[in-house]
Amino acid sequence: MVSSKAARNSHGQDSSYFLGWQEYEKNPYHPTNNPSGIIQMGLAENQLSFDQIESWLESNPDVLGLKHDGASVFRELALFQDYHGLPSFKNALAEFMAELRENKVQFDPSNIVLTAGATSANEILMFCLADPGDAFLVPTPYYPGFDRDLKWRTGAEIVPIHCSSSNNFKITKSALEEACKRAQKKKLRVKGVLVTNPSNPLGTTLTRHELEILVDFICAKRIHLISDEIYSGTCFGIPEFISIAEVISGRIDNVADQVHIVYSLSKDLGLPGFRIGAIYSSNKAVIAAATKMSSFGLISSQTQYLLAMLLSDKHFTASYISENRRRIRIRHDQLVEGLAGIGIPCLESNAGLFCWVDMRHLLDKNTFTSEMELWKKIVYDVGLNVSPGSSCHCTEPGWFRVCFANMSTETLEMAMQRLASFVESGGQGEGPKGSRGLKRFMYWVRQLSLADDRTER
Repeated sequence: MVSSKAARNSHGQDSSYFLGWQEYEKNPYHPTNNPSGIIQMGLAENQLSFDQIESWLESNPDVLGLKHDGASVFRELALFQDYHGLPSFKNALAEFMAELRENKVQFDPSNIVLTAGATSANEILMFCLADPGDAFLVPTPYYPGFDRDLKWRTGAEIVPIHCSSSNNFKITKSALEEACKRAQKKKLRVKGVLVTNPSNPLGTTLTRHELEILVDFICAKRIHLISDEIYSGTCFGIPEFISIAEVISGRIDNVADQVHIVYSLSKDLGLPGFRIGAIYSSNKAVIAAATKMSSFGLISSQTQYLLAMLLSDKHFTASYISENRRRIRIRHDQLVEGLAGIGIPCLESNAGLFCWVDMRHLLDKNTFTSEMELWKKIVYDVGLNVSPGSSCHCTEPGWFRVCFANMSTETLEMAMQRLASFVESGGQGEGPKGSRGLKRFMYWVRQLSLADDRTER
């Protein structure tokens, strides 16, 4: 009854990443209405800085009233349908992207294609750069949604670049070459490499050395590089975020036409419902094709107008960026310290809205079957939706992505209490036992309350 494309099973919906969401939606946690429900820790959403945006809106009521200097712009916005986008918004977005990168690089608004979110941006780039059956190399672990975003409608393939915990999952030249050889054995034509920087799910930024390796690789292979930088404004620690735009600007070889950046306001501003995404490229053929394709998923002129006004307020953006990063750091530290208190370590990270959590010691066996058994217990028995490493194509069982910015401090405390009880009761493997573990957890709770006080001030 439907087309072969609609029926094909490459959407990725059967991934444990999406299955965990479905279980949460059946039984969502609420502190009073459903206190035994599942807590959503599989959603990389930034709810920590809404008050800053709400405060700006209260101070600028004309924007929501579709007015400019007191005069209505309703008719102008209602009739606007140019798929190139509002010039005022593209200019403001280009300046904001530069500001996030401390103005070390500048962005030309004419090289921006607006899209309905980063999902749309990545898919459009696949349509522009790859034919059905062509492949992109993607470092593991990677965002589970890429199996849908990059492959489902485009017919493109993903070949994993296998990265290891032995070097904290860093990208190496040998791993790139090995992935290329595997693609060739499958008779796949490699058209490019796609990376997320900062990484989802690792919560780490790519080093300049890794970025140089990537650029050297695509130059040698004469292929493309897509850098998904939607978490660029979440970097809260050392080392600092380095955009691929900064790396290629200092090179003497002409590689700019092979490098494309994806950005979105969903994570940095916490506005996923606004569906604001962008492609940035110096390749005129890509820009022309992507602009045509963007007509299938345009951003409303009302949304563009509102955000053009907000992003043009430089006093606001400077204050927001600084405060948002501070809040993310505090919440990140709360999760890491809470997990450490019950004997669960995390990969050291400096960005993102999640941690890459090491639960290998809680597995019965070092297998992905054991990982799935542990995941099911955490979802159904503990009541936490976290994302297992296998859904991110991690090559080592026992890693999990745990999100921390989409909930209140009280909900995070409840999640940690549940996980502490699970580990204390024996759960799986050798967690901390007896009163010592509980004392460490209660110490963390006290520290969490103190941190809350500091945040409010």
